[in-house]
Amino acid sequence: MRPLTPSARLIRKARGYVGKMRRLARSLRATYAHPDDTWAAAQLTPAEARVYLGMDPRDREHACRVTRHLLREHPHVAPEVVAAALLHDCGKSLRPYRVTERVLVGLVPNRLSRLLPLGPLSVRAYHPELGAELLARAGARLRVARLVARHHHAGGDPDAALLHHYDDLE
Repeated sequence: MRPLTPSARLIRKARGYVGKMRRLARSLRATYAHPDDTWAAAQLTPAEARVYLGMDPRDREHACRVTRHLLREHPHVAPEVVAAALLHDCGKSLRPYRVTERVLVGLVPNRLSRLLPLGPLSVRAYHPELGAELLARAGARLRVARLVARHHHAGGDPDAALLHHYDDLE
């Protein structure tokens, strides 16, 4: 991926926030979520599928949307990237959110949540690292855990940058 111009970066951010607002509206009730768990589990190892199924249905639905969007534009992406896209928010499963927390946390930018790591904000801030640790303990593929850990801060990893891009869009 090429570096973005300032205007392209601003447009990308705006699209990301529009996507967040749509996701936020759908996230008010778990019963509104309809993740494609059968399809998702087929993309994962058994250990990864157990972690995936432990996620909130709203996060699983979001993960399926992110992954399908990624696959539409990058159909030959490595299987580890597909698995990481499905599991990128698994760290949030360590502390389920109440509805009001889910709404409020969804409105706080990730950088700000790192400055105020209290309760649900700490899970929001550190979910990539928490998810990678959860995956490592569960026996997931090492590359999948590393991509999950870097999905907000790619650090020069093009696959992690792809995850971040499609997560922002959805």
